[in-house]
Amino acid sequence: MRTAKIVPLVTSLRSRLSQLPVWTARAYSTKYPQEIQLDGQSYKTDEWTNVPPYILELTKRQLHQNPNHPIGILRDLIQSNFKDLGYTFYNNFKPAVTTVENFDILGFPQDHPGRSKSDTYYLNKTHLLRTHTSAHEHECFLDCKTPGYFITADVYRRDEIDRTHYPAFHQMEGARIWSKDTPNFEEQLVKDIESIPKTNIIVEDPVRDAPTHPGNPKQDYMTEKQAQLISIHLKKTIEFLVHNVFETARESAKLAGSTEPYLNEPLKVRWVEAYFPWTSPSFEIEVWWKGEWLECCGSGIVNQQVLLNAGLTDDKLGWAFGIGLDRIAMLLFGIPDIRLFWSLDERFSLQFQQGKIATFVPYSKYPGIDRDISFWLPGDSVLHENDVMEYVRSHAGDLAESVVLIDEFVHPKTGKKSQCYRINYQSMDRSLTRDEINVIHSKVENDLVDNFDVSIR
Repeated sequence: MRTAKIVPLVTSLRSRLSQLPVWTARAYSTKYPQEIQLDGQSYKTDEWTNVPPYILELTKRQLHQNPNHPIGILRDLIQSNFKDLGYTFYNNFKPAVTTVENFDILGFPQDHPGRSKSDTYYLNKTHLLRTHTSAHEHECFLDCKTPGYFITADVYRRDEIDRTHYPAFHQMEGARIWSKDTPNFEEQLVKDIESIPKTNIIVEDPVRDAPTHPGNPKQDYMTEKQAQLISIHLKKTIEFLVHNVFETARESAKLAGSTEPYLNEPLKVRWVEAYFPWTSPSFEIEVWWKGEWLECCGSGIVNQQVLLNAGLTDDKLGWAFGIGLDRIAMLLFGIPDIRLFWSLDERFSLQFQQGKIATFVPYSKYPGIDRDISFWLPGDSVLHENDVMEYVRSHAGDLAESVVLIDEFVHPKTGKKSQCYRINYQSMDRSLTRDEINVIHSKVENDLVDNFDVSIR
């Protein structure tokens, strides 16, 4: 999530980068079976297929449904506080969705970087592993019998490798819908706002009373008053969510004997304006926690076209928000490396219990082994960093702690472009040997040579 000023710039840069001549792997250099079996469905593979077996294995884990896992504990904590407030909870959606569900209904343009094979895991041209919970928005908008809903699910993106990024992570999405045809609609909105449980959070929000302007506009089919009231309902709902999560974390830390100064500070949040292609106006909330502002979630009033694409009538309007659970769970449970969420080591899993936010106790610290990989790119081609990350993951799995592009230059005489990546191999459960890392590293080099025609330096 980015603020209104930053997102258009980033999107513009990524769009320009996506138009460069990217050197992609030879179409059939990686062998996939003719069909992929996933959750009882069969998907015929084609030239778009790029999801590796280890990612398919992760889809079986469903960490958000484990009541004794940090992700499941956090999900249950949020849901338990909203169970009587008019929301339906969806936790069982399967990860395979169509490109229509993941992109088209939400208004993603055809040239959006998120559609690229460098960003997304495709089963085939028409099906992929969802990149966000919003892929199920249309279904919930149509089928939900309550005013609002929450979706929690695992999502998948080809991404960088470091301690806070993983190709599988978890999102929670909330939404609430009204009809403008409701008698005394604005009065009903006021009543709905008043029904949200109160908190003692200190809130900084300079646009609470006037949330729309040309830079964060109101949609034409609603009045200024309706936009203001729906925005207030949205913000108070998220403030209630934040209050429950962080106050529970505060009490758990105190019970565990922590005396850190932040535990005695009042909980503070601030609202900042943002930009998202499927909401307008849009906002982000930041939480003051442990001496810094933490970006928590993005939100806004749902664009009417998204609602119409989902099959709703033109009288409907409402809000939606999305929150990443992994980052918050890492913060609340004191987990230093996102790979630990996927560990099968009981020294990790036995530390956590349903209903409690316990601080993770490290059980070991094994040394890492660094290896550099340097190569020349063929011609004037561009190799996407995510493709390099994927080859490292395919051979190293969770032994890859980080991958960083540390050097890049163009030879003044030949015009050839060079890149150098530093890979840190580190296990969370045992000491690695240099011989096993040498074998893994050689496989990564060989794949880059075979599939991208690079020349190892």
